[in-house]
Amino acid sequence: MIYLDNSATTNPKPQSVIHACDRALRMSANPGRSGHTLSTAAAGRVYHARCTAADFFGAKDETRVIFTPNCTFSLNTAIKGLLKNGDHVVISDLEHNAVIRPLEKLSSSGITYTKAAVAVGDDDQTVDHFRQCINQHTRMIVCTHASNVFGIRLPVERLCSLAHTYGLLFVLDCAQSAGILPVRMEDGYDVVCAAPHKGLYAPMGTGLMILSEAISPDTLTEGGTGSHSLLLQQPEELPERYESGTLNYPGIAGLDEGIRFVNGKGISRISAHEFRLITALYRNLEKNPKIQLYTPCPEPPYFVPVLSFNVSGRHSEETAEWLKKNGIAVRAGLHCAPSAHEAFGTLETGTVRISPSAFTTQQDIRQTVRVLSAL
Repeated sequence: MIYLDNSATTNPKPQSVIHACDRALRMSANPGRSGHTLSTAAAGRVYHARCTAADFFGAKDETRVIFTPNCTFSLNTAIKGLLKNGDHVVISDLEHNAVIRPLEKLSSSGITYTKAAVAVGDDDQTVDHFRQCINQHTRMIVCTHASNVFGIRLPVERLCSLAHTYGLLFVLDCAQSAGILPVRMEDGYDVVCAAPHKGLYAPMGTGLMILSEAISPDTLTEGGTGSHSLLLQQPEELPERYESGTLNYPGIAGLDEGIRFVNGKGISRISAHEFRLITALYRNLEKNPKIQLYTPCPEPPYFVPVLSFNVSGRHSEETAEWLKKNGIAVRAGLHCAPSAHEAFGTLETGTVRISPSAFTTQQDIRQTVRVLSAL
């Protein structure tokens, strides 16, 4: 099978990740819960992974790197833990439901939000659209680094500066960018939420929430942390404050190795490889009169290597089914981001999405073009 659904989760995983997960399962123990050798070894492995992630994202304090079940949990914690009744939030019109649904939930608590239109290829206009949405009640800007549907990259460094100019918080969703684009806390982000099972080649069921020095959201869950067990209240120390219950130790061990894999390859090399593939795909598809393309060719600095398209007269699911029958795995539909489809007029059909990885080859792309040309 040719796997081109890497925006959902990368496949295959590096052998080092698989081996780390396997070892963690074979030498399984609950980290931070016991004093025996297996437990302390697991705790040490978790700490190592925390330091690896801190270094990767430029976090000065590893205790502010929080392990979560997924990026959605991280975003929910940041959004629900930092907003209060009457607050207003600015988001982009390309957001994933992991941002929009928590805000919709909070609307019953008097919290409102406004969508700022992203101008493809015009960062000045995009920033200005965000600025126009800010009002006296605005507390936060939260937005994606790159659209999971159309690959459009937002000028998040400038948007973060805009937020701080107005005294606002900035929460970054880098689910589609970490491992492809540099994401560094020194750029001023208040909270960074990541999906390591994508561009960091970690197992599914792993998430990251990285907090700046001054940020302390309210907790989304409370429970056992392996520390201060006599207290009825949640401990204040980090990272325990946000890590109630047993951690996904095999997943965290795999995350550690996934980041090491990306570091070994180099973000710039991985990005260049994926852009070569997605650009070649685009240039071939634009020659096919049956193919509908919705953006300019996905090239830096305005895109990440993700491409959405449709075949004229076919629903996106039909095209995906055809590709599946020919041994090619893609994703079709709304990709949990109906706002992005609303912006591009594809709500009724959805889109077919292709996203390569470090393991995708030119032959994979050529075969995909051949199969699509036969439709």
